[in-house]
Amino acid sequence: MRLDLAMIRRLLRLNIGLFIYGLAVSMVVNAKIGIPPWDVFAQGISIQLHTSYGVASIIVSTIVLVAWIPLKVKPGIGSIMNAILIGLWADFWTPFLPKFDSYWENLAMFLLGMCTVAFATGLYITSNLGSGPRDGLILGTQRALGWKVWQVRTAIELLALAIGWVMGGQVREGTLIFALCIGFLMQTSLKFFKYQPGR
Repeated sequence: MRLDLAMIRRLLRLNIGLFIYGLAVSMVVNAKIGIPPWDVFAQGISIQLHTSYGVASIIVSTIVLVAWIPLKVKPGIGSIMNAILIGLWADFWTPFLPKFDSYWENLAMFLLGMCTVAFATGLYITSNLGSGPRDGLILGTQRALGWKVWQVRTAIELLALAIGWVMGGQVREGTLIFALCIGFLMQTSLKFFKYQPGR
């Protein structure tokens, strides 16, 4: 019974984290001052392959999951739920977000959304039920190289941004802000939630 209750708590933590993550993604996208680097990458693929953005996102997730293999990252139920639920929760939240005319109000929403992405990442990852494709790549690379989380995430975000931009993805100031700041924010969130690698 104790094990069942522990699993229920972990599933609840995972789902609350993904619910908040969906809100954060919706805030970042609807601020309309630039999309995150991975979305630039997906957008670039959609342009080059003449596919929809949704198909391109699936292609990106597949590429990233293949990269897990040499890093020996194991998927969990959280990995699957991440791939399915974040987009659904982002769609759920979008109608409830305010629409600002002021650039500074949109910038504030973008920055709050970016910080919330980091908070939600730490929350759902510390359920220890598996990370999403991109977060798993970052944590696996961090373990393999011994770098700090913020260094790995910043490097990977900038790489995804550069490749996406070369393929035609849109880059704006928000994209660069996200690429440069999200790694440090993610590391801070994992430390706050007492993330322990290998659990």
